Amino acid sequence: MREAPLMEHLEELRSRILWALVAWIAMTAVAFVFRIELLALLERPLAIYNATARVKADLQVLNITEPFVTSFKIAAFGGLALALPFIVYQIWAFIAPGLYSHERRLAVPFLLGAGFSFAVGVVFAYYVFLPYAVPFLLSFLGDLVKPNISLGQYMSQILAFLGVMGIVFEMPVVSYLVARLGLLSSRFLMQNWRVAIVLLITLAAVITPTVDVFNLALISVPLLILYAISILTARLGERGHLRAAQQTTG
Repeated sequence: MREAPLMEHLEELRSRILWALVAWIAMTAVAFVFRIELLALLERPLAIYNATARVKADLQVLNITEPFVTSFKIAAFGGLALALPFIVYQIWAFIAPGLYSHERRLAVPFLLGAGFSFAVGVVFAYYVFLPYAVPFLLSFLGDLVKPNISLGQYMSQILAFLGVMGIVFEMPVVSYLVARLGLLSSRFLMQNWRVAIVLLITLAAVITPTVDVFNLALISVPLLILYAISILTARLGERGHLRAAQQTTG
């Protein structure tokens, strides 16, 4: 295979980044049309708190630009979620020319797996964790204070958590891909499970906006399960790499 000059690689990278940005902007415009509906969905954890609390929490805007800026944040997150498969494809298309033909066939499973895993992470955060975490935080001082929450800060925190969980849930897909390319082994993951537990619990503590054991466990347990699944997917990736190597040498 001919080695392309450095400038040609840089031009290809620029083109891929440009197309990814165009897709993100286009999907952000689509999501902006539905910003009211998206905002109502993101208010659900707060509504769960208000359904049982004696002191209700109100979302407030603190300056005249906050509604627009917050709407743009919501639309940008929704646009990123919608454009994610295309963005991942652009990344894959950039690195694919340097791979063997059997490695390039991983594109479709990788794209589907990445999109599905991100969606599962967002759904887990939205339906499992946030309905417990937000009421816990707001009721921490009981009825002594009335929660008056900035709309922008609330949405930024909710979107950040949804995004982080979506990325974290990519762990099994990434493990499979890296193992399929021969860069990771399930044996390595199994041998370092103690280190992984410490790192994952530390990550859960960073992600979790609460200090109680229950909410920490809500994040830690799924992360540990994801690590176990990553070992299995890495093993599957190893087998695929071995079969491809045998076909190449045979």
